[in-house]
Amino acid sequence: MAHYAFINDQNIVTEVITGKDETDTTLDWEQHYAEFRSNMICRRTSYNTFGGEHKTGETPYRKNYAGIGYTWDETRDAFIPPKPYTSWILNETTCLWEAPIPMPSDGMVYTWNEETLSWVLVSS
Repeated sequence: MAHYAFINDQNIVTEVITGKDETDTTLDWEQHYAEFRSNMICRRTSYNTFGGEHKTGETPYRKNYAGIGYTWDETRDAFIPPKPYTSWILNETTCLWEAPIPMPSDGMVYTWNEETLSWVLVSS
């Protein structure tokens, strides 16, 4: 089974559907599904792709699995999630947003504080 994202004229994903398996080459499925949504384009997306890597080692599709509200970037051939904080920066390789400073890697749970631009330990 394959998944397909519908993208509006502002390059925002508005819907993701399960569609025909990509091994079925009888039609161009992106074009086929786009015919059902006027003024929208349709792009295949892979549930197993995150940060430009496919979790089973297969070919990754479009950097990230599309979600409603994601941006379609045709130049990068990528789905980019909404920016979580103003200070975060887009990683051009993964097309994911990253904090301006890395989260501590000490095994503890942290949350981002945009006001102080720092990671805050979540109390246990």
